[in-house]
Amino acid sequence: MTKPIAFFVHHQGRGHANRTMALVEAFSKSRPVSVLTAGPHLFDGFSREIELVALPNMIGAAVPTPRLYAEPTPSSLHCVPLGLAEMRATMRAILDHLDDRGTGLFVVDVSSEIALLSRIASVPAAQIRMHGDRSDAGHLGSYESSVGMLAPFDESLEQGDYPAHLRAKTFYSGGLCTTRDAVPSREEARARLGLDPVREIVVVLTGGGGAGTPYAPLTVGARALPDAEWLVLGPTLKEGHETNFSNLKELGWVANVTDHLAAADIVIASAGDNTVTEIARVGRPFVVIPEWRYFGEQARKAEAMAKLGAAVHAPGWPADLAGWRAMMEEARRLDLTAIVPLYDPAAAAKAAGWLERLTDDLWA
Repeated sequence: MTKPIAFFVHHQGRGHANRTMALVEAFSKSRPVSVLTAGPHLFDGFSREIELVALPNMIGAAVPTPRLYAEPTPSSLHCVPLGLAEMRATMRAILDHLDDRGTGLFVVDVSSEIALLSRIASVPAAQIRMHGDRSDAGHLGSYESSVGMLAPFDESLEQGDYPAHLRAKTFYSGGLCTTRDAVPSREEARARLGLDPVREIVVVLTGGGGAGTPYAPLTVGARALPDAEWLVLGPTLKEGHETNFSNLKELGWVANVTDHLAAADIVIASAGDNTVTEIARVGRPFVVIPEWRYFGEQARKAEAMAKLGAAVHAPGWPADLAGWRAMMEEARRLDLTAIVPLYDPAAAAKAAGWLERLTDDLWA
């Protein structure tokens, strides 16, 4: 009998859901798959047959009494407020589903508490690895409770402080990118987009996991490099005091992100997993400016990229003209042979194969 694989998918941003869909598409057709998430809309239009289970959204649920709210969080857990009906309903729905389906492997993307719950319920769990300072008892306990970890990035990006016994049970798929658009040449991309074939173009790629890239620093960058055309893809965060410049254009969400990246001379973006592999896929000079994330996730990934020479790591946004010019000049000197290997076109298939083999081996 082919044991089912279930996924818990965090609904913050689109990255967790997109990664799950890439993995599930690569599974064998006979594998029963279910997805449990508080963001079922993220799977609208997904073609592969799955069972989609909507979970309550626990984020922001109010603790009912001051006394419950005052209870300290144990060191072995991260986010476990007391008295929440939404949390009980979520855990009950997960346990009932795993039990009813006879789940062979529960892939958790991501939650330390839910990985621990799976182990307590006697269901094997595999966690998606993310960068960050995760040496606390909660993370280590959930990692050690899992039967394996899946790192959707190249092993060269691993942190030096990740424990050896956990590294031994981690599968590195290579850079997993969920974007599939064909990558055109720089000339083809500019012709498609109607862009100047010779002018320097800076593309700023923002994401959907936060409040938006701050716009004010971009206006300073556009002022520092007036001969370059600056194209901003995605949302920005404005404070109301910014001065606009004609070489800085906000395009919002665009359908053809790959074309814009291919047209760029320099790309500025955060250190989100898919963002990094998207840029590696087109092979462009990359300035990585990590966004704040829990446990320093993006900061640690940016550090790893800079160590490889795959990107210029700016811990924060330059606030002056000279700072922008120096950073962009450093980006122009990058050796692109360092970033290209961080994308692996077979990563989703490799990761899916590992998950299926792991499930079958556990239940053989």
